[in-house]
Amino acid sequence: MGTNAIGAMVVSGPEGFVKGQYRTFTIRNEDTVPGDDFAMMREVLTRRFQRLMKENPQRRTETETLPDWPDLVIIDGGKGQLSAVKEVLADLGIASLPLLAVSKGPDRDAGREIFHRPGKDALMLQPRDPVLFFVQRLRDEAHRFAIGTHRAKRAKAQVQNPLDEIAGIGPARKRALLNHFGSAKGAARASLTDLTGVKGISEDMARIIHDHFRGPEGGRH
Repeated sequence: MGTNAIGAMVVSGPEGFVKGQYRTFTIRNEDTVPGDDFAMMREVLTRRFQRLMKENPQRRTETETLPDWPDLVIIDGGKGQLSAVKEVLADLGIASLPLLAVSKGPDRDAGREIFHRPGKDALMLQPRDPVLFFVQRLRDEAHRFAIGTHRAKRAKAQVQNPLDEIAGIGPARKRALLNHFGSAKGAARASLTDLTGVKGISEDMARIIHDHFRGPEGGRH
């Protein structure tokens, strides 16, 4: 979604959704262009399976302390996403892990999903097929989990303010700076003289703010 990009993973087992094994992955690669689904998927899958290989290299499934290896990996996407996942697993030396990509069908209607499998033709299931309903539930749960996490991260980012990083800036001074300059960005661009003109901001405090945003060599005004 452009900012605060994440990938999300849900897990389902014999008893239903295993929420304790859900994971989100904050996209860390600064070179990834916002909206580059393939690049983000590669990062998420690489981190996921590198950790599995480290923590459970023998792929044990009957354990309470080690993370489970999946019997099947279902990807929300089409042929391109499937190819990206195949490349990741090949680079990690992981073989014989069943993969399935599920994309929206004609007109993007639910119930007309297309199933993509490595080395096989794509297929569609009958609209009332129980397997189709199950996969739709998995996809909807992944979307719900991803959207909820993304909203929480975005809300947290909006609450955070660069002024909070400066020692000595409490709620009153922060409020005074924001009221005077209109935003933290405005305060960051302010000259030393302008900062000392804010009620409650001493010359020493103004110097701290000025140097925080511009550095000690940023010039003295």
